[in-house]
Amino acid sequence: MKNNKQEIETYINSLKGYEGYVQFSDRPIEDIWTQKSDINVNAKDGFVYEAHFCNGTESISIKQINDSWFVSTTDISNISDEDTQVYHAFEKNVKMAQIWGEVADEFCEGMKVQKIKKVVFVGFIKGDSK
Repeated sequence: MKNNKQEIETYINSLKGYEGYVQFSDRPIEDIWTQKSDINVNAKDGFVYEAHFCNGTESISIKQINDSWFVSTTDISNISDEDTQVYHAFEKNVKMAQIWGEVADEFCEGMKVQKIKKVVFVGFIKGDSK
């Protein structure tokens, strides 16, 4: 889904029961929701550069590309713990998941192999920072 600046702010502010963060163009990452909440942002003088949200079953990624914002939604309800990793960012433990898919591989005589399709935000790890 492609959006303009006002549409993306309205969309983000419509999210209910999500955790995540927003990176604005004019300031460091300070809009962080480490527990499921109703999201409310105000871009002030900048614009949403990137944002990631998760409600436990759906991961939302928002990226600014040229004059538009691209929104990607991924079903994460069947992600196994084997496909998740924890990273330390902005003084939080961030959990990300790898989404795999079968594709034909020319180096395996055209047989289908599992390859990473994308990596998505799946929440914050509660507790002490590492």
